[in-house]
Amino acid sequence: MGEESLRNRKGEDDGKERQSIQIHEPQTVSFHFKVGLISGICMIVGTIIGSGIFVSPKSVLANAGAVGPCLTIWAACGILATLGALCFAELGTMITKSGGEYPYLMEAFGPVPAFLFSWTSLLVTKPSSFAIICLSFAEYASAPFYPGCDPPQVVIKCLAVAAIVVITIVNSLSVKLASYLQNFLTAAKMIIVTIIIVSGIVLLAQGRTDNFKDSFKDSKVSVSSISLAFYNGLWAYDGWNQLNYITEELKNPYRNLPLSIIIGIPLVTVCYVLINVSYFTVMTSTELLQSKAVAVTFGDRVLYPASWIVPLFVAFSTIGSANGTCFTAGRLVYVAGREGHMLKVLSYISVKRLTPAPAIIFYGAIAIIYIIPGDINTLINYFSFAVWIFYGFTVLGLIVMRFTRKELRRPIRVPIVIPVAVTLVSILLVLAPIVSAPELPYLYCFIFILSGLVVYVLFVHFKFDWPQKISKPITMHLQMLLEVVPAEEATE
Repeated sequence: MGEESLRNRKGEDDGKERQSIQIHEPQTVSFHFKVGLISGICMIVGTIIGSGIFVSPKSVLANAGAVGPCLTIWAACGILATLGALCFAELGTMITKSGGEYPYLMEAFGPVPAFLFSWTSLLVTKPSSFAIICLSFAEYASAPFYPGCDPPQVVIKCLAVAAIVVITIVNSLSVKLASYLQNFLTAAKMIIVTIIIVSGIVLLAQGRTDNFKDSFKDSKVSVSSISLAFYNGLWAYDGWNQLNYITEELKNPYRNLPLSIIIGIPLVTVCYVLINVSYFTVMTSTELLQSKAVAVTFGDRVLYPASWIVPLFVAFSTIGSANGTCFTAGRLVYVAGREGHMLKVLSYISVKRLTPAPAIIFYGAIAIIYIIPGDINTLINYFSFAVWIFYGFTVLGLIVMRFTRKELRRPIRVPIVIPVAVTLVSILLVLAPIVSAPELPYLYCFIFILSGLVVYVLFVHFKFDWPQKISKPITMHLQMLLEVVPAEEATE
């Protein structure tokens, strides 16, 4: 009887131990909802077309100097974005992991460049871009309530924070809801794009072609001016690689990733060129450069008294771009956490919602921090060229892996001349602003990127015990609070 009691007690202890293990090491889960071809195209179009084409095409014109080279540069930027995206299509179908450049840099060059990319992207470029997009949304959304004057900064910032919170909540609750919202907002922004393009075509048919005469007169042909014009144009195209951040959530990525790119980016290119043509049908180069918001000026001259449509749909456009940015960038945080380059809890997935909720919440919180200070557009300008550093390194990694990782399956194989050309253009885009207007903040940017090496050596390479002792109880409490568990390992 004593032995039987002992066995029963031992069985109870084993059961408690198994129960304890289940609490601390729960069963893994994976993403459930998959993004199809239509949603993939909408993700690309919806993320690229944000506030840039409606607010600041004058930066390209200012550097190009005339209508002809301006339109040429807009088209060339679209071609470059398409070529870069095709390189990413080969990478995405060769390494079918979410996280954009992160897993590609990891495979090509090892963990250090991948960590520096995640370090720079997660703490500066992506959350600050998210913040700027939401600030643009707030300005357009609040403008009708303050006719004749600029809205107060407090109102703009509070509305921007509210937009970040709403987008973060939506993306944390449901991948399907976020995808459907993206599809709706993309449709809404395509309405205003269509209105502007059709209006421009009608005006051209009526003979409004005066501004296109001698279109290459007074154009600037210096290397620095053309490079800066490309630089500003490509900023409006930023987002062409967004689908690579959610490769694991794509239905049939071998088919839908390249198809979404081949359809989505040329569609954006055509829209951008035609929108600029429409602008020039009603504005001279001087008038366009003097306009604070080009699309609003166009609406006031062409759509009056229905000009209120423009700021309304531009607000839809910016919030759609912000939603697409949050949807994809949250996956970068998730993948970096899964590789041990961020807090482990950031790689966990919600049990009920099957979304990377901790990663998305972290991303939204960092973006809100960037809302609090004053104007951060200057900060964005100094750090945005860092994006092309990593674009160049990633495409260079594609070239390197052609020789070092020949065994990898490549459903898509682009001609080697394409990644070589994109790499060379990336080098030019990085050096152009430094050479044409050298300023100390560029040095600060490089120092920040390289400071990630110190963080990597201390906390990733050597894995000091005291940070783990601090993070372990935090991870456990956040895991219970958010109801999240580790994700299944991604397969290549």
